[in-house]
Amino acid sequence: METIHKIGRRKTAVARVYISEGQGNITINKKELNDYFTTGTLQYKVNQPLMLTGNEGNFDLNVSVHGGGITGQAEAVRLAISRAMCEIDEENRLALKPEGLLTRDPRMVERKKFGQKKARKKFQFSKR
Repeated sequence: METIHKIGRRKTAVARVYISEGQGNITINKKELNDYFTTGTLQYKVNQPLMLTGNEGNFDLNVSVHGGGITGQAEAVRLAISRAMCEIDEENRLALKPEGLLTRDPRMVERKKFGQKKARKKFQFSKR
């Protein structure tokens, strides 16, 4: 099997995942998964597509991710892994689609408008 390359995005985070056959090593920005994503919740998010398809320990993942915050990065990695699992075997789509792991979350930060303090917050109004 050759290396499969997929991209996942969330807010401003962009994750590139390279999947090849191996022992289940997950490397993110040249660090181990447990070193990069320290909380159990984020580690679970990254492993979720592998658990649902039953591919834990079958593939080596090399991930490069940049931009956004730590949660956005974890969800971007999750989307990229889910897309790669679908390319490996089309049957995986049936397990991932109902969980919503193949949907790109379109929510982005709303831009700040001129004449206002933030996107929606206004400056304090003084009548007198």
